[in-house]
Amino acid sequence: MAECPFCEPKKDPEQKIVCENEYAYFLQHPKHQGVLTGSGVIVPKAHRTDVFAMTSEEWNAIYELLHEAKSYLDDTYHPDGFTLGWNVGKVSNQVINHAHFHIIPRYQDEPHAGKGIRYWLKQPENQRTSR
Repeated sequence: MAECPFCEPKKDPEQKIVCENEYAYFLQHPKHQGVLTGSGVIVPKAHRTDVFAMTSEEWNAIYELLHEAKSYLDDTYHPDGFTLGWNVGKVSNQVINHAHFHIIPRYQDEPHAGKGIRYWLKQPENQRTSR
């Protein structure tokens, strides 16, 4: 996948490979550091369209990197919590068709501290118009 930014992360000189193992990378990019200080993604090294296409080895590797990334983020940014998640499909805002696990450090002094993913999804304006 020549056009996928996660298949060859070293091609983007701004993208930082914070840590990696045989199957996955933990990446940070400066364009995401403004509001989401310390945020990054863990991606499988092999191109997988979404999380459902991943192998058990990739799942295990991502689990290991999650703990390594948490240690790095704790030591570097000192967050008060984390929001973690996968987006699958266009309707969930997956804009890069390569599986990626979001790691978003959260801080007590944020205006939206205490509000996680489900808070936004449960808002009345998100009510479906048809069933």
